[in-house]
Formats: sequence, C-alpha cells, structure tokens
Amino acid sequence: MAIRQIRVVPDPVLRTACEPVETITPAVHQLVTDLLDTVNDPGRAGLSANQIGVSLRVFSYNIGGKLGYVINPIIVETSGEQYGEEGCLSVPNLWYPTRRADYAKVKGINLQGKEITLEGKGLMGRMLQHECDHLDGHVYLDRLEKDARRQAMRQLRSR
Repeated sequence: MAIRQIRVVPDPVLRTACEPVETITPAVHQLVTDLLDTVNDPGRAGLSANQIGVSLRVFSYNIGGKLGYVINPIIVETSGEQYGEEGCLSVPNLWYPTRRADYAKVKGINLQGKEITLEGKGLMGRMLQHECDHLDGHVYLDRLEKDARRQAMRQLRSR
C-alpha cells in the first residue's frame, strides 16, 4: 500500500496538462494502485495523477463507497448546473462556491485497455469535471467568480 504525498499549489506540475497513457505498462499499473490507495483516505472524493507528481492522464475516485479509476478520461457530455462549495487536496483548507454542470459523463479506458464510461450527477458530476480539469492543468480556483477568486488568491499568498 502506497499513500503518496499530495502536491499543492503553486507546484508547477498542477499547471501542466497531462500526457495520455499510450501503453499500459507495469508503471501504469503501479500508478493506478497508488492513486487508489491515496484516494481511499476518508474525506477524499477524487485524485488526479499530477496531484501526486505524475503527468499522465489518470484519476481515481472514492464516492459513495465506490472506489475506481479512469485512464485517459475525456468529458463527453454535461448538462444542468450546480453551484456549491468545492475544495481540493492541492489547495488545502480553501472551500469556495464553484459553478459546475450537474451531470457529467466521462469516457476512458481501464487497465485492460477496454473502454469504460463513468457518469453521475451532484458530487459525482462535480468530481468528474474537477479531476479532468486537473488533468488539463487547471485547479478549481480557475473557475471561481472574480471576487471569490481574488479572495482565494489573497488567502493563498498569506500562507
């Protein structure tokens, strides 16, 4: 079991778009295991590979007792809207209202290279969008409304 250290803002790995996984290697298997072990701590909903310092397009999740992962996820559908508190392991102790689609659907592959689909509303929908943002080199602070973003950035600088 390997619980990896979480990278925090302003670590540049969080601002770099992740590369797709081209080949399922033993290293990719280990990455998925590490992501699952690390996200399986209480209070964690999702974790992208770059949050543990690996710039590959993979994330894990732990929502409603369901633990899983997606390799090379791409959001293929969103609908509706939700506006609620959002936080991030890479931006510890900062929670801000963030606008997201209520429903999201992601397609990717598993460790056997088979296509998988993961979808959901509410927290699951939020997590899918949040983790795909990470893999594209963004953090949730980028989505905040102007005043909230200014306040969050002030809080980050004062740490």
